[in-house]
Amino acid sequence: GGMFLDMTIHDFDMARFLLGEEVTEVYAAAGVLVDPAIGAQGDVDSALITLKFASGAMGVIDNCRQAVYGYDQRVEILGSAGSASTGNIYPNAATISTAQAVRRDLPLNFFMERYTESYVTEMQAFVDAVRNDTPVPATGEDARAATALALAARVSFDTGKPVNMTR
Repeated sequence: GGMFLDMTIHDFDMARFLLGEEVTEVYAAAGVLVDPAIGAQGDVDSALITLKFASGAMGVIDNCRQAVYGYDQRVEILGSAGSASTGNIYPNAATISTAQAVRRDLPLNFFMERYTESYVTEMQAFVDAVRNDTPVPATGEDARAATALALAARVSFDTGKPVNMTR
């Protein structure tokens, strides 16, 4: 499926969730900057995607398949009334600062370490939906929209032009 479908799709889903609205335009620039073997397979390993939302808000997704210091995941939202951010999960919260350096552990790398709580919550919501006939938090429409954005990002990368999502 390539980087946009197997990796960035989660960021598209999260962007829609965090803003609570639809993306109206996608533009993607990408390249092979880290691993030539990925390029030999017709894919990219680094991408920068800009999103425009229905309200006029804008978003930026910066993806790379590899960071030398571990799996780096951060989200930052800036608005007229303030900002919110979340960052990487580390094995511990300690940071050691000396005159020579600031040190801390590398971020957790394996997805099961990073997302254990999320997977448990997801399974609990599924069981609740089956047992109590309640709606699931992530709908088929959410999956369709994230997939459409991933496919549009690839089209944008291939053509070098933004893709209008409202057509």
